[in-house]
Amino acid sequence: MSAIQYDLGSDKILTLTIDMPGQSANTMNAEFRTALSDTVNQVKKDLEGIAGIIITSGKKTFFAGGDLKELYKVTREDAEAFENMVNGLKAEMRALETSGKPVVAAINGSALGGGLEICLACDHRVVLDDDKIQLGLPEVTLGLLPGGGGTQRLPRMIGLEAAFPFLMEGKKVNPKAALKAGIVDELASSRDDMLTKARAFIEANPKCQQPWDQKGFKIPGGAPHHPSMAQKLAIAPAMLKQKTKGCYPAPERILSAAVEGAQVDFDNGSLIETRYFAELTIGQVAKNMTGTFWFQLNAVNAGESRPKGVDKETFRKVGVLGAGMMGAGIAYSTATRGLEVVLKDVSTENAEKGKAYSEKLLAKKVSRGRMTEEQKAEVLGRIKATGSAEDLDGCDLVIEAVFEDSDLKAKVTQEAEAKLVQNGIFASNTSTIPITQLAEASTKPENFIGLHFFSPVDKMQLVEIIVGAKTSEDTLARAFDYVQQIGKIPIVVNDSRGFFTSRVFGTFVNEGIAMLGEGIHPSSIENAGVLSGMPVGPLAISDEVSMTLMQHIRDQSRKDTEAAGKTWNAHPAETVIDQMVGTHNRKGKAAGAGFYEYPESGKKYLWPELESLYVDQAKARSTELQDLKDRILFIQAIETVRCLEEGVLRTVEDANIGSIFGIGFAPWTGGAIQFINQYGVRAFSERAKDLAERFGERFNPPAMLLEKAETNALFA
Repeated sequence: MSAIQYDLGSDKILTLTIDMPGQSANTMNAEFRTALSDTVNQVKKDLEGIAGIIITSGKKTFFAGGDLKELYKVTREDAEAFENMVNGLKAEMRALETSGKPVVAAINGSALGGGLEICLACDHRVVLDDDKIQLGLPEVTLGLLPGGGGTQRLPRMIGLEAAFPFLMEGKKVNPKAALKAGIVDELASSRDDMLTKARAFIEANPKCQQPWDQKGFKIPGGAPHHPSMAQKLAIAPAMLKQKTKGCYPAPERILSAAVEGAQVDFDNGSLIETRYFAELTIGQVAKNMTGTFWFQLNAVNAGESRPKGVDKETFRKVGVLGAGMMGAGIAYSTATRGLEVVLKDVSTENAEKGKAYSEKLLAKKVSRGRMTEEQKAEVLGRIKATGSAEDLDGCDLVIEAVFEDSDLKAKVTQEAEAKLVQNGIFASNTSTIPITQLAEASTKPENFIGLHFFSPVDKMQLVEIIVGAKTSEDTLARAFDYVQQIGKIPIVVNDSRGFFTSRVFGTFVNEGIAMLGEGIHPSSIENAGVLSGMPVGPLAISDEVSMTLMQHIRDQSRKDTEAAGKTWNAHPAETVIDQMVGTHNRKGKAAGAGFYEYPESGKKYLWPELESLYVDQAKARSTELQDLKDRILFIQAIETVRCLEEGVLRTVEDANIGSIFGIGFAPWTGGAIQFINQYGVRAFSERAKDLAERFGERFNPPAMLLEKAETNALFA
């Protein structure tokens, strides 16, 4: 069976239905390319008897895009053959586009990447009016560019400036927004209506030619040499560099392909696009991002870490203890997914304040037209704010999100656990305290688990599931189901102080603060953070967390460590934190003063006194930027290896996904472990030894890293 069904009707309208056998979605693989070539050859033979062509899909989606398994395998040695293959595929699409016959895309489902590029190669686009359908070119999010003509056709359709968010940011839109943007031409109420409108266009336009193939064509909004466009393009590279920090080549190559291609005819522009596409495809950043954001993320979401043989659980009523920022966020994220929530605090008044957080977020959705007032009221109606533990009765899951204090957590555990349904789950949202330790307060430690959310909960996608010493596989599986039920990404880790994400995050902020203590200029430290690919510098994030909380967590950890008869190893950052809080009364952003100043109006800026207090001018001038960037990334990657070595992390996939989605580890690397793989395991180990000699034994390679370095074996 061919991947493209060829149906030439008595009305001379040819319907091409893409329906790849054995696949849930259509993709641009070798089978599709063969089918397209055969189809185009047949069209050429039948052209005299064809009035027009409709391209549609036999799947629920229209077309999913390129075959990432194929793209991931392309190496530098394959570059020439890859370019030829891509140009051959585009030539087949171009043959239909230039046939002189009207070609209509009847878009019955989502068309992303190569799928949308097929549609752009058509003369007219009709799409089902369904808000679940997405249209876009998301290749940039995987380190690639739209290589099927997207960088050439979209700017010629809607203009360079309007096309840039779709090309360089991977913006996706629903059919109504696509119509408004000029990406599609008509909306249809049903599949029959869609095909009727497609036929109507063909009948009304017996001969068709794309605008860019017509003499005198001008790009909407102006070509690159047009004065107004030239002025904008002059600053575009600098603005782009400000966003990418030089870590992401894809947006830069997309800008180049679009602008350079717009200055020549379409066919030469297409060749320019292919060159840049091939360069990115064989590049390491695309390998890193595709490997993690596609293959590894899909494995995590498919339940790779979920225990097998446990029936899937659907939760109905969830209790949340503590209506502060975290508790309020958990309540919101749970209620918006249709679950009943009991939000409990010490008083109903406090709980209502937590519920008001949901009201604020929902009101914003209503104001943006993404929700009706009725839908907002429905969600708020699912959240019961209370000061009474009695209202927790019948919950199948209770999550405590109270202050990081073992005694307080024990108290609320004992109060709420009795209200759970039989075999209900009790979870702690602790970020650092071992789950096994907290489970000592439980009468059913086998039903006790950690669910570590990240702030702000409504935006952060990750939940770190922590398995205590006595947590059952059944409890883990059901906790995994809850996380997926509320639309979050679950990673599973074993118990330890700080688990995985908090341990690694701690190394990031501590390293930045230690650099300051060594005399390095704070601006250099912050710049190194963002230039390495972290979302913000370590001093800025320390202010966000607050140094008093960092002190509290450290003190709790030291107390528990010493109580267990172990020695507490102080980090060089501790002295600086204690000085900032104790001597200078600078506790962080919430207190209005930390490493940064926070004026009432205007942007924050580094506290000027840091320079006189800490900076060694000679050292600051002689410090290499690469050393600072490496220290920031290496210390996190080394701690991640330690987590693997100790069995805290169970899989490399959880390590990479958790490091990016939990703590913002530089996404261009593909995650903390992939950073080591792409650097070269042996080379990474040698560089770590060098950093250890110069900056401290915390950079010493763990045994697992040294073992792999001997044979240069990848972490897998």
